[in-house]
Amino acid sequence: QVKVVESGGGLVQPGGSLRLSCTAYSNIYSIWAAAWYRQAPGKRRELVARIRQSGATQIEDSVKGRFMISTDSAKDTVFLQMNDVKPEDTAVYYCNADLFRRSNSELMRDYWGRGTQVTVSS
Repeated sequence: QVKVVESGGGLVQPGGSLRLSCTAYSNIYSIWAAAWYRQAPGKRRELVARIRQSGATQIEDSVKGRFMISTDSAKDTVFLQMNDVKPEDTAVYYCNADLFRRSNSELMRDYWGRGTQVTVSS
């Protein structure tokens, strides 16, 4: 069952920007912690960025200085801001999240979205 949903992918020119969003499929959940992964054709899925419940972030070297991960104040959405994109950033981007159920304070771990395609091309 889909618990998180990605959006914001599309076609962007080299050097451009794109912002991806990851939200819980229902507003009864907030996002406790999350990570963005990507998978290019013929390659393994790789970590891009991670944000922990504390707000601490981890950005992989391949995108450091160009990509940023953040959440909104309510922790309903996790963003991946992609700046100065390159053709090698072309991939399907996936969100992996731990969800917090507000009604009973239940922590639910390790949910994947179905991905959003990012294509960098002129």
